[in-house]
Amino acid sequence: MRDPQSLDKQYLWHPFTQMQDWLENEQLVIEKGKGIYLYDTKGQRYIDGISSLWVTVHGHRHQELNRAITKQLNKVAHTTLLGLANLPSIELAEKLIKISPPGLKKVFFSDNGSTAVEIALKIAFQYQQLKGYKDKKSFLTLVNAYHGDTIGSVSVGGIDLFHKIYKPLLFKAFKAPAPYCYRCPLGLDKKNCKMSCLNCVERILKKHHSKIAAMIVEPMIQAAAGMLTMPGGYLKAIRALCSKYDVLLICDEVATGFGRTGKMFACEQEGISPDLMCVAKGVTGGYLPLAATLTSQKIFDAFLGEISEQKTFFHGHTYTGNPLACAAAIANLELFKKDKTLNKIKSKINFMEKELKTFHDLKSVGDIRQCGFMVGIELVKDKETKEEFPYEARIGHRVILEARKRGAILRPLGDVIVLMPPLSINQKQLQELLSITYESIKEIPA
Repeated sequence: MRDPQSLDKQYLWHPFTQMQDWLENEQLVIEKGKGIYLYDTKGQRYIDGISSLWVTVHGHRHQELNRAITKQLNKVAHTTLLGLANLPSIELAEKLIKISPPGLKKVFFSDNGSTAVEIALKIAFQYQQLKGYKDKKSFLTLVNAYHGDTIGSVSVGGIDLFHKIYKPLLFKAFKAPAPYCYRCPLGLDKKNCKMSCLNCVERILKKHHSKIAAMIVEPMIQAAAGMLTMPGGYLKAIRALCSKYDVLLICDEVATGFGRTGKMFACEQEGISPDLMCVAKGVTGGYLPLAATLTSQKIFDAFLGEISEQKTFFHGHTYTGNPLACAAAIANLELFKKDKTLNKIKSKINFMEKELKTFHDLKSVGDIRQCGFMVGIELVKDKETKEEFPYEARIGHRVILEARKRGAILRPLGDVIVLMPPLSINQKQLQELLSITYESIKEIPA
């Protein structure tokens, strides 16, 4: 093969990437992985500090996951769920329901987080129509939300950098201020604000509930927004408000699910059950594209009827319930149980929390947000005023390039450095990742 970097630049268009910058600079080409490590084409080893964009759970090239896929491949790679069933999707659906919050009873498969959200929105909308609530056509979401890149999921998103160019294509949604305690949108102090942002949610629901089909939130932490953590009790209060005003609650667990917050699902952190739940990313352990939208029995039953009633949910994807992906997901869930992953991660979360406190000594670290194994370190130009760096300074990008020199792959969200390593990382490796991150931030002048 000719120089892979040159071929990449000749033929590929990368996501969320200014390609002019990409074409002008040297880039990293990954060749293989093992455990928590990735290796480039020059043989250099790197800690996968972001789980290959938040998906890898038990590490790369895990033998049991490899075997599960190979075993299924020797049977059949793909069959459709349109008019047929297949064994892996049936088994996985049962396993997902058994580990999910109480009340979720049905599974609709797709292939990525955006489509899982798109499905949830369409189900919620159609459900309200089928129940006779013809005016319930809109949705409530949080400012700074990110729920994917399809038109529906962007419509309930709120990150201008990603979404504003598409505004003419989107449907309108009600937006409530998100709990961003470091930069409170209401100008309040979290020590005595009494979660006033919740009052904003209730005001919208009280006034417009007759128009709102569902509210969608990422439970406990808004990931792509910069790892914005919710204060304790916020999620539980949102559940109560949605119930009070007869609005469905959609929990987007695409990033937060499968152990990332220390529980199998972030909803468990406050003991709530949504009406619909979206999962993807870690569902296959980071091996194959797969997603699912889980719903309550009540929602499912509303779609039952005679053919002539046309209550069918007319939505589907070619690779819905793909047997290979489902086989990987089944093996992933079995590893959680066999390896006692959720029990083992507790001490690592505590260790990370303790070690992260030292980062406050760094001149440019303004805020550190952690929810389980999900961490955001916000870098600022001035700690006292919380002044941000100029966008064009690309401080976050410079930090992650420094981290690569030291042996770790990170990815920033603007000037928020994200840490989300595989759950299988051991304490020694975690210490190394944190040290690399610390030194990389320290190296970049504030």
